[in-house]
Amino acid sequence: MKVYITDEKELIMEPSFKWAGNPNVTVKLKAFGLRATAQVVDLQIFAAPRITLKPLVPSFPCFANIFVSLMEKPYVDFGLKLFGADIMSIPGLYRFVQETIKIQVANMYLWPRQLEVPLLDISKALKKSVGILNVKVIRAHKLNKKDLMGKSDPYVKLRLTEDKLSSKKTTVKKSNLNPEWNEEFKLVVKDPESQALELLVYDWEKVGKHEKMGLNVIPLRDLTPDKPRMLTLNLLKNMDSNDPQNEKSRGQLVVEVTYNPFKESEIADDMTEDANDVEKAPNGTPSGGGLLVVTVHEAQDLEGKHHTNPYVKILFKGDQKKTKHIKKNRDPRWGEEFQFMCEEPPVKDKIRAEVFSRPSTIGIHSKENLGYVVINLADVVTNKRINENFHLIDSKNGRIQIELQWRTS
Repeated sequence: MKVYITDEKELIMEPSFKWAGNPNVTVKLKAFGLRATAQVVDLQIFAAPRITLKPLVPSFPCFANIFVSLMEKPYVDFGLKLFGADIMSIPGLYRFVQETIKIQVANMYLWPRQLEVPLLDISKALKKSVGILNVKVIRAHKLNKKDLMGKSDPYVKLRLTEDKLSSKKTTVKKSNLNPEWNEEFKLVVKDPESQALELLVYDWEKVGKHEKMGLNVIPLRDLTPDKPRMLTLNLLKNMDSNDPQNEKSRGQLVVEVTYNPFKESEIADDMTEDANDVEKAPNGTPSGGGLLVVTVHEAQDLEGKHHTNPYVKILFKGDQKKTKHIKKNRDPRWGEEFQFMCEEPPVKDKIRAEVFSRPSTIGIHSKENLGYVVINLADVVTNKRINENFHLIDSKNGRIQIELQWRTS
């Protein structure tokens, strides 16, 4: 593979691509009113593409568009079986088909012609944070019954539109149609004119898919900066105002939201801190790689069936690390740091944190799983640091605070 370095915000690669196999591909042919089915056999493709990723941006996947061109005419070879015979053996047909394919593909994609695959809106991908949205999920009223016993186990997911980060979640309130949360969240705002806060209420299920109970949105442009606003939102099936099903009562959600825009001095300070916020990786770090630092701070509302003596197991690319275990504590604090050396940025990798409870003494009860969370590392590499309070999967109300840093030399 050739890789080009330019003064532009782009990455250019020219791999040599060769593929050969015997795929199960059938082709339906129709000519002069006749129909037949043919099978493609012994397919071979040799090509020399140029792949350009540009422009490079600070948001995952770190580039906004993919451009693909061919630096020379491709080589395509295959057999075509019709009624058990390879019709490509007909004199003159093989060369005719070969040249036709090369000419057609070259007309579309031979350099400087190119195929463009847009991934991100460039104007939005390059935007920097301009403020913080403070959200307090207070309570819900008269939610619908979803369980067989006439109750529901509601929780709320919230996120900003046009944001690639995972949704934030409240705790689960078991068997409650009028739950109270009083839980606060902070979300980073990039465009208050176009972004909106999405609020979705779900019924938690231990087995199977969680059922959506209703939703609503709050456009940020409707908020007065620095002024708290209490809202009682009717839960809807969807945001289609013409859908008659939205007239059905699904309950209400009460929230308080405040948009706090950054001052100019804060934006300047924030930009300065971003460049120096994370420590450098130590000497000996692989060139092009870095150090992934995981800090397990604390957990809240853990609950074991027979005992709650929690500890955390961190799993990353076959490596495993553990915190100390803390006896009889539903809200443990660890503050333990673990490090993983990486040969390259882990943009496609995930890290898994599992919370277990160990029995105090040898007896009939064994180790219990108190919940887990899986974290995509692409945002850590992009932002250098994240510090989140994650809702534990397979846990009633458990949460865990984990900080991750990506350090480069």
